Amino acid sequence: MNLFCIGLSHHTADVATREQFAGGATTESILCQTSCAEALLLTTCNRVEVYAVSDTRISTDEIARCLMRKIDGDPHNYAPPFYRYEADKCVQHLFRVASGLDSMVVGESEIFGQAKRAYELARQSGAAGPYLHRLFQRAFRVAKQVRTHTDIARGTVSVGSVAVDLAQRIFGKLSECKVLVLGAGETSERTARALISRGVSDLRVSNRSIDRACQLAQTVGGRAIPFDEWAAQCSEIDILLTSTASETPLLTRAKLAPMLRERLDRPLFIIDIAVPRDVDPSVNEMEGVYLYDIDSLRSVAEQSLALRRQQVAAAEAIIAEHVADFLDSISRGLNRPSQMADHPSPGETSLRTSEL
Repeated sequence: MNLFCIGLSHHTADVATREQFAGGATTESILCQTSCAEALLLTTCNRVEVYAVSDTRISTDEIARCLMRKIDGDPHNYAPPFYRYEADKCVQHLFRVASGLDSMVVGESEIFGQAKRAYELARQSGAAGPYLHRLFQRAFRVAKQVRTHTDIARGTVSVGSVAVDLAQRIFGKLSECKVLVLGAGETSERTARALISRGVSDLRVSNRSIDRACQLAQTVGGRAIPFDEWAAQCSEIDILLTSTASETPLLTRAKLAPMLRERLDRPLFIIDIAVPRDVDPSVNEMEGVYLYDIDSLRSVAEQSLALRRQQVAAAEAIIAEHVADFLDSISRGLNRPSQMADHPSPGETSLRTSEL
């Protein structure tokens, strides 16, 4: 069996390229369109990756075609940004991803939860079989050990907190700023908490599900805004932070222009950390609007990395040890796939029952 990972991330592709492949496929569709025996799709604001097992070699273009959001496009045009890891390199890459070492904000913890949810979806659909089961169970163990035995998570450790750092640099004190968070997922919640910790007292939350918006608003001491009313808030807020799963831009120049006329020369600061992007990039050309997307946060994130760089070597050593041990265990179990599926190691059983 061939174990491999094909994907693109903030290391190899800008947000304009990444959004062409985000949300265009499911694990099930990849299995249907390829000869993969097992597959798992991991999609975040900074990466789109497919982990798979196959009897024959699957080309990078074949996976790229599965991921494309527009079926009339040519995936070969995007081939350079895609990377490919096989066998031990695939194992090492996943362990680094799950541990936060490959993230834009090195040490961030969001990727751990995102990987667990991707695994659970693949497991429930039957797309993740014995090989990916053992691989991801081990990845979760590695990530927890890295976070427990190193200080990799010190400092600014999420995309949301980096966004708030940027807002604070521009506005100084945030206590007098009116902020709207659009979206109520995990990233939005982390960002909202970071805003409150920096002194924001006027925090508004809007989401397609008003119940979810109310829940998050109550959690952070803000107030919920009905989704069909969020755009009108742009006439009075100072900061808009958006992170939704919309397939098309929610905010365009045409929609924003009338509201800007009511702002009386007050700038509007927009942080769009969604992929695909929620805000049309041309909005940044409007006078009085300052738009930052997920790629714009890179320089801020790199500065916080200096606080944790010395911990990376310790984390890499832990990962290298687990890669060697995992490959050895797989080689011993290659001829016993049923045992791999039915009898995971004690550590894997504990993690599966207590954390997933």
